[in-house]
Amino acid sequence: MTIALWIVQGLLGLLFVITGSFKFFQSKEKVVASGGTWAEDFKPGIIKTIAGLEIISGLAVIVPRLLGHGRYLTSMGAACIAVIMKGAIFVHIRRKEFMHASINTVFLLMALFVAYLSKPF
Repeated sequence: MTIALWIVQGLLGLLFVITGSFKFFQSKEKVVASGGTWAEDFKPGIIKTIAGLEIISGLAVIVPRLLGHGRYLTSMGAACIAVIMKGAIFVHIRRKEFMHASINTVFLLMALFVAYLSKPF
């Protein structure tokens, strides 16, 4: 189970650092043009905030594993990703983008898996 946790943790962390960085350093128009149609509903500042939270949460998931300690931070980072994904699922369902909602559901389950197995106690 430990190897599965490491794999899911690494994938989840890298995914959120990469996608968060893309959203953070691109304009709203570029995010929408690249398939992020959900961004049409939000102001640029909100998009940057979401992206920043994704980057921080992704780093919180992978950095403690690299340092060898800090399971509490990993658990909290994964829980934050789960909250972000819950919001993303609601946005995609509201926009009737069910394929995106199902993909985000997979990410939500991955985050819950990491949060549960990385708990410090």
